[in-house]
Amino acid sequence: MEQVKGVVKHIVLAKFKEGVTEEEIEKHIKDYANLLNHIEHMKSFHWGTDVSIENLHQGFTHIFEVTFETLDGRSAYVAHPAHVDFGTAFLTILEKIVVVDFVPTLVKL
Repeated sequence: MEQVKGVVKHIVLAKFKEGVTEEEIEKHIKDYANLLNHIEHMKSFHWGTDVSIENLHQGFTHIFEVTFETLDGRSAYVAHPAHVDFGTAFLTILEKIVVVDFVPTLVKL
């Protein structure tokens, strides 16, 4: 197995507080995506909602994925003032959050 070079994934699972409106969620998603315009280390941003048929989401409805080229880039993103400001605001509408970072690994069969 071999780690993919130049790729670091930052995954966020979000469970929103009861009563948070779709408009509030959409505003925060746009604000999250807008970090691409402020943090050069972000190479891509994707998001979506749970579509699993297994019903194991435990209330986590939204998934966010940010790609970086290096772990140092990911660390710079986490400390960046624009990310800190966004994160502070985002946390106010979340009941729970899970954040996982990983370097993808290829499996050759």
